[in-house]
Amino acid sequence: MSPHQSLPQSTPATVTVFASPTSWIESEALTQCRQVAALPGMIHVAAMPDLHPGKGAPIGAAMASTVLYPFLVGSDIGCGIAVFPIRLRRAVPERLAARFPDLDRPLDPERDTDDPAWAVVAGDIPAGHVDGLGTVGRGNHFVELARVDTVFEPGHASRLGLDAGDLVLIVHTGSRGLGERILRAHTEAHGAGPAPDPAAYLAAHDDAVRWGSLNRRLLAARVAHALGAEPTEPVVDQCHNLVEVHDGVYLHRKGAAPGDGRDVLVAGTRGTASYLVAAHAGPDANHSVAHGAGRKMSRADALRRSRAKHTVEELRRTPVGSLVVCGDRQLLFEEAPTAYKRIERVITDLVDHDLATPVATTVPLVTYKTPDAGSTTRSDRRDDRRKRGRA
Repeated sequence: MSPHQSLPQSTPATVTVFASPTSWIESEALTQCRQVAALPGMIHVAAMPDLHPGKGAPIGAAMASTVLYPFLVGSDIGCGIAVFPIRLRRAVPERLAARFPDLDRPLDPERDTDDPAWAVVAGDIPAGHVDGLGTVGRGNHFVELARVDTVFEPGHASRLGLDAGDLVLIVHTGSRGLGERILRAHTEAHGAGPAPDPAAYLAAHDDAVRWGSLNRRLLAARVAHALGAEPTEPVVDQCHNLVEVHDGVYLHRKGAAPGDGRDVLVAGTRGTASYLVAAHAGPDANHSVAHGAGRKMSRADALRRSRAKHTVEELRRTPVGSLVVCGDRQLLFEEAPTAYKRIERVITDLVDHDLATPVATTVPLVTYKTPDAGSTTRSDRRDDRRKRGRA
């Protein structure tokens, strides 16, 4: 049942920031939180320690309202992070980085019928949307081979089937063009206003959320097969760009993960650990936790500062010894670890505010962003041979 869309409101909603005074929070992000709090029907805005400014709405916030606002979810509906166990005989980053497939190349249901990754698809593809299927996208999205490092809660990690030294694939991506299409259809008619038909928006939105989850499975399967491993089921898969009906109101999450008793992977950077946490956030945090380290520099600032501070090779080989596969040099600079907040500070804030308990850390071995320039994967070479054979 949908909440009642009650627009009149005389006082702004409450805003709570779950960060310490020493945490890096930009004033523009706080201003955006207050602007959201002033929207008709808004009840409470919970800002996570990874809070940073977004396009029109803050990223790293959970916003409860009696009114459904599509722009508070944004265009990448269904974006989330999933963790897949993977078994490999040897994990040598240099060898494995060269074996990652081209994840800019979408899977085509007709051309790629023999691709074994399709085995993870059960039923129809949500909304029949095949554009970009099996691709990771740009921005902060990635596929990462990582090793479980420090285990803080052995019992909890064991229930997830994880132990120190185990390998996992971490996949961060969303609904690609589908979410953008849904938001554009709304904004062209209603701008940043509320959804006039919440049920219709939610139906399309739910398709995008399912599509994002399916895409993470396809990406993990593509990489697993390329590395000579069998695909597995995810032990964690949480969406952090969505709206849910929670306690009778619309709970919008933009860069905030569900924190009501779920396991969440809070992503670090290409050169730092990530944290698997057991989330137990209450209503004051809108039942949400942080989804990552959070940017502390805009992309323009990161590009300028990183070019002055780092070489391309320094960013391809990280301080923890991992490799970054990224043929897009601009993206490599924009996504430099220094462009993000310290993940340890974010986790400490979650713990200090009793929102989550760390279970384990993961340390990257290979992080894939885009194909290396000039690289040719085995699947591409196979396609070339087929074309020559037909010529």
